[in-house]
Amino acid sequence: MAWAGQYAGCSGSPTIILEAVANYDIWIWHAYFGLPGTNNDINVLEASHLFSNLAQDIAPPAHYVIQGKEYNMGYYLTDGMYSKWSTLVQTIHDSRGPKKKLFAMKQETCRKDVERAFGVLQSQFAIVVGPTRFWHKHILHDIMTTCIIMHNMIIADERDVTASIEDHMEAPTPEVEMVLDENTRFQQFLARHRGIRDKDAHIAV
Repeated sequence: MAWAGQYAGCSGSPTIILEAVANYDIWIWHAYFGLPGTNNDINVLEASHLFSNLAQDIAPPAHYVIQGKEYNMGYYLTDGMYSKWSTLVQTIHDSRGPKKKLFAMKQETCRKDVERAFGVLQSQFAIVVGPTRFWHKHILHDIMTTCIIMHNMIIADERDVTASIEDHMEAPTPEVEMVLDENTRFQQFLARHRGIRDKDAHIAV
Protein backbone atom coordinates (compact mmCIF):
# COMPACT_ATOMS: atom_id res chain seq x y z
CA MET A 1 0.00 0.00 0.00
CA ALA A 2 2.90 2.36 0.71
CA TRP A 3 4.12 2.07 -2.90
CA ALA A 4 0.70 2.08 -4.55
CA GLY A 5 0.86 5.73 -5.63
CA GLN A 6 4.14 5.54 -7.55
CA TYR A 7 3.10 2.30 -9.26
CA ALA A 8 -0.37 3.52 -10.32
CA GLY A 9 -0.08 4.48 -13.98
CA CYS A 10 -2.68 5.53 -16.54
CA SER A 11 -4.83 2.50 -15.67
CA GLY A 12 -5.39 3.85 -12.16
CA SER A 13 -4.36 0.62 -10.44
CA PRO A 14 -0.78 -0.24 -9.35
CA THR A 15 1.11 -1.95 -12.19
CA ILE A 16 4.68 -2.93 -13.03
CA ILE A 17 6.00 -2.41 -16.57
CA LEU A 18 7.41 -5.15 -18.79
CA GLU A 19 9.61 -3.99 -21.67
CA ALA A 20 10.04 -6.64 -24.35
CA VAL A 21 11.45 -7.13 -27.84
CA ALA A 22 9.77 -9.83 -29.93
CA ASN A 23 10.13 -11.04 -33.52
CA TYR A 24 7.56 -12.18 -36.08
CA ASP A 25 6.89 -15.55 -34.39
CA ILE A 26 6.45 -13.80 -30.96
CA TRP A 27 9.70 -15.22 -29.58
CA ILE A 28 10.75 -12.77 -26.84
CA TRP A 29 14.41 -11.81 -27.34
CA HIS A 30 14.71 -9.20 -24.62
CA ALA A 31 12.70 -8.49 -21.47
CA TYR A 32 13.11 -5.90 -18.74
CA PHE A 33 10.67 -5.96 -15.82
CA GLY A 34 10.38 -3.90 -12.67
CA LEU A 35 9.76 -0.18 -13.26
CA PRO A 36 6.61 1.38 -11.75
CA GLY A 37 3.56 1.90 -13.95
CA THR A 38 3.91 5.69 -13.71
CA ASN A 39 6.90 5.57 -16.06
CA ASN A 40 6.51 6.04 -19.80
CA ASP A 41 8.30 4.23 -22.64
CA ILE A 42 11.18 6.73 -22.68
CA ASN A 43 11.89 6.31 -18.95
CA VAL A 44 11.85 2.53 -19.34
CA LEU A 45 14.23 2.64 -22.30
CA GLU A 46 16.67 4.87 -20.41
CA ALA A 47 16.73 2.45 -17.48
CA SER A 48 16.79 -0.85 -19.40
CA HIS A 49 19.86 -2.78 -20.54
CA LEU A 50 18.59 -3.23 -24.11
CA PHE A 51 21.60 -1.53 -25.72
CA SER A 52 24.22 -2.33 -23.07
CA ASN A 53 25.87 -5.10 -25.12
CA LEU A 54 25.91 -2.85 -28.16
CA ALA A 55 27.54 -0.02 -26.23
CA GLN A 56 30.14 -2.44 -24.84
CA ASP A 57 30.85 -3.80 -28.34
CA ILE A 58 29.93 -7.38 -27.42
CA ALA A 59 26.67 -7.56 -29.41
CA PRO A 60 26.35 -9.87 -32.45
CA PRO A 61 27.72 -8.19 -35.60
CA ALA A 62 25.24 -6.48 -37.95
CA HIS A 63 26.08 -5.01 -41.32
CA TYR A 64 23.71 -3.87 -44.05
CA VAL A 65 23.42 -1.18 -46.73
CA ILE A 66 20.42 1.11 -47.31
CA GLN A 67 20.47 3.54 -50.24
CA GLY A 68 24.22 3.16 -50.56
CA LYS A 69 24.95 3.94 -46.90
CA GLU A 70 26.46 1.29 -44.64
CA TYR A 71 25.14 0.60 -41.13
CA ASN A 72 26.74 -1.55 -38.44
CA MET A 73 24.03 -1.59 -35.75
CA GLY A 74 20.70 -3.39 -35.72
CA TYR A 75 17.44 -1.53 -35.29
CA TYR A 76 14.11 -1.93 -33.52
CA LEU A 77 10.62 -0.90 -34.64
CA THR A 78 8.88 1.53 -32.28
CA ASP A 79 6.02 3.98 -32.19
CA GLY A 80 6.40 7.74 -32.43
CA MET A 81 6.82 8.31 -28.69
CA TYR A 82 10.42 7.11 -28.59
CA SER A 83 13.47 9.30 -29.12
CA LYS A 84 15.00 9.58 -32.57
CA TRP A 85 17.96 7.21 -32.17
CA SER A 86 19.86 5.46 -34.94
CA THR A 87 18.81 2.09 -33.48
CA LEU A 88 15.08 2.90 -33.47
CA VAL A 89 12.84 3.06 -36.56
CA GLN A 90 9.56 4.87 -36.00
CA THR A 91 6.43 4.89 -38.10
CA ILE A 92 5.59 7.87 -40.32
CA HIS A 93 2.67 9.86 -38.94
CA ASP A 94 0.58 11.71 -41.48
CA SER A 95 2.25 9.75 -44.26
CA ARG A 96 1.72 11.17 -47.74
CA GLY A 97 2.49 9.49 -51.00
CA PRO A 98 2.41 5.76 -51.82
CA LYS A 99 6.01 5.12 -50.69
CA LYS A 100 5.58 6.58 -47.20
CA LYS A 101 2.14 5.02 -46.78
CA LEU A 102 3.52 1.59 -47.69
CA PHE A 103 6.40 2.02 -45.24
CA ALA A 104 4.07 3.10 -42.41
CA MET A 105 1.74 0.16 -43.08
CA LYS A 106 4.57 -2.41 -43.12
CA GLN A 107 6.25 -0.92 -40.06
CA GLU A 108 3.04 -0.86 -38.02
CA THR A 109 2.15 -4.38 -39.13
CA CYS A 110 5.50 -5.79 -38.01
CA ARG A 111 5.32 -3.83 -34.76
CA LYS A 112 2.15 -5.71 -33.82
CA ASP A 113 4.30 -8.79 -33.16
CA VAL A 114 5.23 -7.55 -29.70
CA GLU A 115 1.56 -6.77 -28.96
CA ARG A 116 0.69 -10.34 -29.95
CA ALA A 117 3.49 -11.60 -27.70
CA PHE A 118 2.02 -9.72 -24.73
CA GLY A 119 -1.44 -11.08 -25.52
CA VAL A 120 -0.24 -14.67 -25.80
CA LEU A 121 1.80 -14.32 -22.60
CA GLN A 122 -1.27 -13.12 -20.71
CA SER A 123 -3.54 -15.80 -22.17
CA GLN A 124 -1.08 -18.59 -21.34
CA PHE A 125 -0.30 -17.50 -17.78
CA ALA A 126 -3.15 -16.04 -15.75
CA ILE A 127 -0.70 -15.14 -12.99
CA VAL A 128 0.65 -12.36 -15.25
CA VAL A 129 -2.78 -10.67 -15.47
CA GLY A 130 -4.24 -11.16 -12.00
CA PRO A 131 -3.67 -9.12 -8.82
CA THR A 132 -0.34 -9.74 -7.10
CA ARG A 133 -0.67 -7.57 -4.01
CA PHE A 134 0.63 -10.25 -1.63
CA TRP A 135 4.03 -10.77 -3.29
CA HIS A 136 7.25 -8.82 -3.05
CA LYS A 137 8.73 -7.15 -6.11
CA HIS A 138 11.68 -9.55 -6.46
CA ILE A 139 9.29 -12.50 -6.39
CA LEU A 140 7.19 -10.89 -9.13
CA HIS A 141 10.39 -10.47 -11.18
CA ASP A 142 11.14 -14.20 -10.83
CA ILE A 143 7.56 -15.10 -11.77
CA MET A 144 7.66 -12.91 -14.89
CA THR A 145 11.06 -14.28 -15.94
CA THR A 146 9.79 -17.85 -15.50
CA CYS A 147 6.68 -17.15 -17.60
CA ILE A 148 8.78 -15.64 -20.40
CA ILE A 149 11.15 -18.63 -20.42
CA MET A 150 8.22 -21.06 -20.60
CA HIS A 151 6.59 -18.93 -23.31
CA ASN A 152 9.75 -19.16 -25.42
CA MET A 153 9.94 -22.92 -24.81
CA ILE A 154 6.37 -23.29 -26.10
CA ILE A 155 7.13 -21.16 -29.18
CA ALA A 156 10.29 -23.19 -29.89
CA ASP A 157 8.33 -26.45 -29.56
CA GLU A 158 5.53 -25.31 -31.89
CA ARG A 159 7.73 -23.79 -34.60
CA ASP A 160 7.34 -25.15 -38.10
CA VAL A 161 10.71 -26.83 -38.61
CA THR A 162 9.78 -27.64 -42.23
CA ALA A 163 9.30 -23.97 -43.17
CA SER A 164 11.58 -22.66 -45.87
CA ILE A 165 14.59 -20.71 -44.69
CA GLU A 166 15.40 -17.47 -46.47
CA ASP A 167 18.85 -17.13 -47.97
CA HIS A 168 21.04 -14.67 -46.18
CA MET A 169 24.60 -13.49 -46.30
CA GLU A 170 26.76 -14.49 -43.38
CA ALA A 171 28.09 -11.52 -41.45
CA PRO A 172 31.87 -11.11 -41.63
CA THR A 173 33.85 -12.10 -38.56
CA PRO A 174 34.67 -8.92 -36.64
CA GLU A 175 38.30 -8.13 -36.08
CA VAL A 176 38.97 -7.81 -32.38
CA GLU A 177 41.79 -5.55 -31.33
CA MET A 178 42.85 -5.65 -27.70
CA VAL A 179 43.24 -2.20 -26.19
CA LEU A 180 45.10 -1.96 -22.92
CA ASP A 181 44.60 1.75 -22.37
CA GLU A 182 41.51 2.18 -20.16
CA ASN A 183 41.02 5.75 -21.33
CA THR A 184 40.91 4.60 -24.97
CA ARG A 185 38.40 1.89 -24.11
CA PHE A 186 36.24 4.42 -22.31
CA GLN A 187 36.35 6.83 -25.25
CA GLN A 188 35.34 4.00 -27.59
CA PHE A 189 32.42 3.18 -25.27
CA LEU A 190 31.29 6.81 -25.36
CA ALA A 191 31.57 6.87 -29.16
CA ARG A 192 29.40 3.74 -29.47
CA HIS A 193 26.91 5.22 -27.00
CA ARG A 194 26.68 8.40 -29.08
CA GLY A 195 26.25 6.28 -32.21
CA ILE A 196 23.24 4.53 -30.67
CA ARG A 197 21.56 7.89 -30.01
CA ASP A 198 22.60 9.49 -33.31
CA LYS A 199 19.62 11.54 -34.49
CA ASP A 200 21.16 12.30 -37.89
CA ALA A 201 21.45 8.57 -38.65
CA HIS A 202 17.82 8.12 -37.60
CA ILE A 203 16.52 10.63 -40.15
CA ALA A 204 19.04 9.74 -42.88
CA VAL A 205 16.64 7.33 -44.59
